[in-house]
Amino acid sequence: MKSFSTCGKAILNPHKACPVIPFIDDEKAVFEEPWHAQVLALADEMRVAGYFTAKDWANALGANLRDAQSLETPDTPATYYSAALAALEKLVTENTDLKAGDLTIRQSDWADAYRRTPHGKPVKLSVEK
Repeated sequence: MKSFSTCGKAILNPHKACPVIPFIDDEKAVFEEPWHAQVLALADEMRVAGYFTAKDWANALGANLRDAQSLETPDTPATYYSAALAALEKLVTENTDLKAGDLTIRQSDWADAYRRTPHGKPVKLSVEK
């Protein structure tokens, strides 16, 4: 059988080679909540865009998971994705012009929009104050 060496050669573009992971796969949720998928997708897009490295992401997420473990927080998907969200927020405030106060204001704006939206209607964030 004929073969050739690929040692030292890039044979795959990792960003293009990775499959898209759906929220629902064969009627079974891959993620428990849509935001679980969204936080990981946003973190990856920010990594690809150069706002932080994969090592930065791993360190921030790992630190939050260790903190949760030290507090004896149950090892659940909710714990993992809450740690991921906190890691992403930390990296955003460290590596962009957004600061923690900006994130708090945006969270409050979304909560207000959610409360004033009729059941079953899409939540719309108003930019007017």
